[in-house]
Amino acid sequence: MVNPQMMPHARLESRNPAAVALYLTADARQVLAEPAFTENVSARGARILTRRRWAPGERLQVESARWNFRSTARVAYCEALPSEEFAVGLEFLNATMPLDVRRVKGAQLA
Repeated sequence: MVNPQMMPHARLESRNPAAVALYLTADARQVLAEPAFTENVSARGARILTRRRWAPGERLQVESARWNFRSTARVAYCEALPSEEFAVGLEFLNATMPLDVRRVKGAQLA
């Protein structure tokens, strides 16, 4: 049997496939937000596709007006893809409200 304490990167909940439109900013002084879409999402985090490389540990602001969601997020990883995009794992740190995964599940380019 696997000891959960020995698995520091194990997910606490499953992620649901969904394409949710988000806007990313590195800090409050940034004028233009970068658009991005999720590949999958949970109440605690998401895997997103973006054109910008983000550094692991970097903090950014994430917002989706359609889903009434805003949070500071920590970049967990950033993986270069063959499509010249980056897959970025985000951990939501202080969401204004949890992203309602039941509503988002199966969403398409919302």
